[in-house]
Amino acid sequence: MSTAMSTLWQPRSDCGPECLPGPEASARVSRVRQVARFFALIGALIGGVALLPVLPLMNQRGRRAAGRAWARSILAALEIRLVTKGRLPAEKALLVSNHISWLDIVAVLAVAPARMLAKHDVRDWPVIGRLAASAGTIFVDRTRPRALPGTVADVAAALRGGGVVAVFPEGTTWCGAMAGHFRPAMFQAALDAGAQVVPVAINYGERPTTVAFLGEDSLWVSLRRVLAVRRLTVSVTATPALHPEAVATRRQLARVAEAAVRTEGPVYQGAMGLAA
Repeated sequence: MSTAMSTLWQPRSDCGPECLPGPEASARVSRVRQVARFFALIGALIGGVALLPVLPLMNQRGRRAAGRAWARSILAALEIRLVTKGRLPAEKALLVSNHISWLDIVAVLAVAPARMLAKHDVRDWPVIGRLAASAGTIFVDRTRPRALPGTVADVAAALRGGGVVAVFPEGTTWCGAMAGHFRPAMFQAALDAGAQVVPVAINYGERPTTVAFLGEDSLWVSLRRVLAVRRLTVSVTATPALHPEAVATRRQLARVAEAAVRTEGPVYQGAMGLAA
């Protein structure tokens, strides 16, 4: 595989540890409160595991309600306030959002339970990986460029079946003060399935860099920052749906969706990235 192809297929953010605020810049809660949040989170995760055997017995509406309740229990455990704006469709829609943190996934599921598109590494995360797989997550292996058409086909099939699939077209996480461009590959699934595309803006207010999942961060390191932050709010804003038949190509659809997210989301200091 050429270096150019590897760079295009495995996007890399220019954000790193230097984007993170120092301890003195972040309002932090006490150690006792951090521990309390951690054990509340463990309780919420155990609740999710307990749901696994009964999920197959539920109808689609029941699974969506269970997924929404579980995601909201995660946010409640971490004392994160959720603010929503706009309406998300319940069927046959591709949700496309900016990507800052692993918390983005929880925030989207708390508003509109959907099948997620996630990197294959997530499958190996403790507890969360098993929950993700059981929830019908579509995993993409960015180390195998030839697998991309198959992944696009999987997303299109889910959309044709009336499902809602959520993707992060930037391809990786950014700090929130900077952002990447929306890559067009997964927009092809919406074109193939004739599904609407709903741009979704995720915003963490004044603290996007605190919750950002960057560089060589491990899930544990990122979680420790989230456990310590004070007064964290995540807002999820659904913009008006885009209809593929009104757009000629997947690249044009990606550009329009990105513009919609940038308009509703935080004010970025810059936008970097490569379109694939």
